[in-house]
This record gives sequence, C-alpha cells and structure tokens, in this order.
Amino acid sequence: MRKYAFDGIHVLDFTWYAVGPVTTKYLADNGAEVIRIESSTRLDGLRMAPPWKDAKPGINNSQFFASYNTSKKGITLDMSKPKAREIFLKLLPWADIVAESFTPKTLRQWELDYEHLRAIKPDLIMLSTCMQGQTGPHRDYPGFGNLMAALAGFYYLAGYSESELCPPYGAYTDFIAPRFSACALIAALDYRRRTGKGQYIDMAQYEAALHNLAPALIDYFSSGRVLGPLGNRSARFAPHGAYRCADEDGHERWLALAVASDHEWQEMLKVLGNPPTDCRFDTMLGRMQNREALDSFLAQVLRQHRADRLTATLQAVGVSAYPVQNCLDLHDDENLQAFEYWHWLDHSVMGPSPYEGLQHRLSRTPGHLRSPAPALGQHNDEILGGLLKMSSAEIEQLKQEKVVF
Repeated sequence: MRKYAFDGIHVLDFTWYAVGPVTTKYLADNGAEVIRIESSTRLDGLRMAPPWKDAKPGINNSQFFASYNTSKKGITLDMSKPKAREIFLKLLPWADIVAESFTPKTLRQWELDYEHLRAIKPDLIMLSTCMQGQTGPHRDYPGFGNLMAALAGFYYLAGYSESELCPPYGAYTDFIAPRFSACALIAALDYRRRTGKGQYIDMAQYEAALHNLAPALIDYFSSGRVLGPLGNRSARFAPHGAYRCADEDGHERWLALAVASDHEWQEMLKVLGNPPTDCRFDTMLGRMQNREALDSFLAQVLRQHRADRLTATLQAVGVSAYPVQNCLDLHDDENLQAFEYWHWLDHSVMGPSPYEGLQHRLSRTPGHLRSPAPALGQHNDEILGGLLKMSSAEIEQLKQEKVVF
C-alpha cells in the first residue's frame, strides 16, 4: 500500500517563480520525486524576494522561495550550454512528468519542446504553463501575476470607484492557476495509467484566472452589463463590508461582516444591544438602497465593540462575521493550530524556518512536508553521481566548464 498518493511518480521541474513551483509542490508534498532544475546565471526571481532569513537578502535566504519548493531536490544546469541539455536528456527517461513555465519559444530553441521529448519518451506527460498559452498572438508575451490580474479583469473590479482602483494583493493569478494545472496533471496521470499514453497540457494562466470571474462574465453575456468596482459592497447582502471596531493594544481592529437576511439583521442588532436605528434599514431592499447611511451607522456602533468578541457572539446567532487578521494573528490562530497547519523545517542554510502546511488531508495517504526547499544546486552531486552514475571527475569537469553552476 502506498504511503503517499504520488509514490513512484518522477518529475523534472523546469518552472520558476510561483505557478509552476506551487503546482509541482502539490505532487512533491504527496510523495512524488521532484528534481528542480535551476540556473545560477538566471536565478529564479523568488530566490531574491523577501522575507529573508534575518532580513538579509541572499539566494538561499528567501522564505518566499522556500515555501513553494518543499519536498523537492535541486540541481543547477546552464541550459544555454549543449552539455547541460545533454544531461537533461539523460534524465528524461527517469521522468513521468516534465513541467515548464517559460514563454513558448524557449524550449523550442533548445529542441526540448514536447514534440522533441515525446520522440524520446512516448508516454511522457508535459505541462507548459505560461501567461497566455502556447498559441495565439500574445503567446510570447512575458509577464507576472500582478500584470495578469490586470489583463484578466480583476484590477477593474477591485476598488471603490473607477477613479480609485485598488488591485488585489500581490501576483493574484499566481494563486489561482496552480489549482487548475495540478488537477490537469492528476487527470493526465490517470489517463496514462489507463491507456499507457502520455499527453501535453497547455495551461494558460490567463484563461485559468478568468474562471474566478465567471459570475461577472455571465452577467455581461446575459444582460450586457459591465460590472465595475463596488468597494466591499455586495449585490446580494447588506450590510457587507469591513468595519473598524475598538482598538486593541494601540492597534486598529476590523470586522468583516455579511448579513444575508432581515432575520440576521435583527439578530445582529440584538447582539449590539439594540441600538436606535433607522426604519429604512428594516428590510434588505431598504438597506441596499441606503448603503452609505447604513455603513455610517455601523461604523459608529461597531467602534464600541471588540472584533474578537463580536465574531463569537454573531456567529452564535448565525451571522457571518470574522475579524480581519494580520500575519501575526494568523500564526496565533487557534483553528490553524488545531489543524496543525504551521510546520518548522530545518533548511540547509536558513536553519529552522516556518512553513505553511498542506491545505488538504487525504485520509488514507496524507501528504507531508518531507524536506525543506533545496539550496541552489544542493543536490548536484547526488543526482549526477547517483541517478546518472557520473564519476566525480566527470562532475568536476562539468563544474569547471560551468555547465553545472
């Protein structure tokens, strides 16, 4: 019986930054053997992204990079050199999956695209995940998730007015696309198990991101309406937003609140001590039509209450409410602690470091953060000498020629 869901699956991971590494991390944390191929001449940008160990930048000091590359091994190959490409081709028979996230022209230039690789390994599964896919007029456009969030429409919807757009945090689409690419890889593995045939997966991050705007897109197709920024307001709930509560220890505290019915509104008022209110707020329609006055009312009333206490009392009567948590709150969150979400791993350079745990638990084959992320080139000798049976002299020669670098 397998200990992990992907025991015996081998992955060559050419990806970088976030989408690809998060995708292969799902497999690695669930038992797949993943070899991460990097170059020291063109570093993965996340290696230099904060937070850094002791706030000191360094190629092996980034917890951002480390969090996305657990349970993997890492080697360095300068793929601009023919010998590096030869080494990759020697590794290919070992692999069940090759994953890459370059613009389409990159692997074609090296003759390492799917058509060339499948000629060597016909049952290969290959995942390509770039910004706008392998075809179309913009296929060779590079970019990052924050720009892709703008292209996919998220920037236009996130804000308080058309003149006050407020983009979602970070490279937003980077945290959407891996869910689609991981599912596609699992489907391809199942297909190969049943048929013995591999296949190619063209996973455009642009198209994946659009699925999270399905309601807005469907609304346009059905009504011709173009949805715009609404701040924190909802088309179905009122009140709906984040409201400042009583400060705690000199820090602002906020409560996210969504009232779905008139019954919930009345229950909320009881929790708040039945403060005098406007009759316009008695019905959902009235609250919808008078949102500014409603928000002003709640801003005054909730300012006198603690967010944590309101969360408990409102949840008890069926009203959706949660405190707006910062990073420190999340590390102290009792529910995450009960879920055993946070893990400490002993990184070869950074030492003991905190990692986010798995978002899922498989009852029969639970995954595990099996090892910290690799330092740059940490497993060069192990992979080249062990898996490829190269001698120490051969490996040293590759290092002298900066093929392995």
